[in-house]
Amino acid sequence: QVQLVESGGGLVQPGGSLRLSCAASGISFRLYTMGWYRQAPGKQRELVAVFTSTFVQSTKYADSVKGRFTISRDSAGNTVFLQMNSLEPEDTAVYYCNLHRIPAPFDYWGQGTQVTGSL
Repeated sequence: QVQLVESGGGLVQPGGSLRLSCAASGISFRLYTMGWYRQAPGKQRELVAVFTSTFVQSTKYADSVKGRFTISRDSAGNTVFLQMNSLEPEDTAVYYCNLHRIPAPFDYWGQGTQVTGSL
């Protein structure tokens, strides 16, 4: 059973930085992608940054975070990171790690970690 464990959320002043981590375990298939989504109060869950390929360093970012957030992963490809710089109050949300299985598509989700950009 796939498990995603997130860490690194917290409270940060506007302009500050945070780094989120997500470690995946229990993966029994070869092709998958990982990334980050977020959900602010009263809003739908939205894509933040994802890898779009299992083996190629291909990424996709939400327009609102381009130039401020960077997604990366370890060499094994089962831990992803989200470096968030120049945080804004609008970035306040619960951030969810996602693992998307490519054959027989299915999405796995972490438990979520709160990020709050506030004075």
